[in-house]
Amino acid sequence: MMKLSIVIVSYNVKYYLEQCLRSVMRATTRLQAEVWVVDNASTDGSVEYLQTRFPSVHFVQNADNRGFSAANNQAIRQSQGEYVLLLNPDTIVGEDVLEGCVAFLDAHPQAGAVGVRMLNADGSFAPESRRGVPTPFTSFCKMSGLCRLFPLSTVFGRYYMRYLDANEANRIEIISGAFNMLRRKAIDHVGLLDERFFMYGEDVDLSYRLLQGGWQNWYLPLNILHYKGESTVKSSFRYVHIFYNAMLLFFNKHYGRSHRLLGLLVRVAVYGRACLDSLLRLWQRTLHLLHIEPRQTAPECVTYDFDSQPVSVMLEHLRIQQAPRRVLRTVSRHTGLAITLGGVTPVEQEEEDAIKTPKNH
Repeated sequence: MMKLSIVIVSYNVKYYLEQCLRSVMRATTRLQAEVWVVDNASTDGSVEYLQTRFPSVHFVQNADNRGFSAANNQAIRQSQGEYVLLLNPDTIVGEDVLEGCVAFLDAHPQAGAVGVRMLNADGSFAPESRRGVPTPFTSFCKMSGLCRLFPLSTVFGRYYMRYLDANEANRIEIISGAFNMLRRKAIDHVGLLDERFFMYGEDVDLSYRLLQGGWQNWYLPLNILHYKGESTVKSSFRYVHIFYNAMLLFFNKHYGRSHRLLGLLVRVAVYGRACLDSLLRLWQRTLHLLHIEPRQTAPECVTYDFDSQPVSVMLEHLRIQQAPRRVLRTVSRHTGLAITLGGVTPVEQEEEDAIKTPKNH
């Protein structure tokens, strides 16, 4: 039986996806694995660009954008692996990550899913790597700011579980959809992703259903990088609408009937936060149109040769760097591209000739 099926849903991020696939290929050299890419009607020629470069990958090309949940379910139904990894296209995976997750699931039969240590573009720890179930009280603490005021509290800070050691494996509640390795038996038991969640909230819902089904969710201190935002457009009003509607959908699905009063407060908080975010984005757009945006200094980058530098080493160097932190910039002679959080640019010949692998800090 196939050991691992990797499912990636993509939308207009062909160069980030190419880099992601290159890291996945390195991480599966000793695993019996298959890779599925579901393209949600990209307009950047993603499938045509990548098919010839990755002939072993299964590509599914949708005629319209079916959403994250439905697209993942398409590939899950066709895949064969004992384990299924849901992976974002704007990620880079260390060579040791997939084997480590598979070994953990092999050794822990009650584990339904595992997540990993996600790093931001500057190597800092991404707090969404481990989260608690957004119960009405936990959601209230998050929306009201109590979670930020008392991050290490097991009561008020449960949303991000910062009281857990990020360097140790721990049982958690919610696993991010950016990297979620699932046991197929657990998926068969609790069901596929709920397709009512178009883009956000499906990971929370699936993780919660795993817990309700008696499975365990785990966090492992294995490094991946998540650019965050390259696979979605977070500056749009549509993003605000989809994100906060997903929060309300989860709440109504699991808590709507049993917590009416607190539910009303959560709904008010969600709608209030959505309105504030929409007004902020409107103000930012107005400033942009008037050409009076505040000056923003581009972050300093640390450049790595993606062709020769092991991803696991690259990410560990990035993680342990001292302040001020620099963001990752990868350069490849193979693709002729430089990739960073801010976008993709061609590599100049002079720079290509001068690429050097940074020393360990």
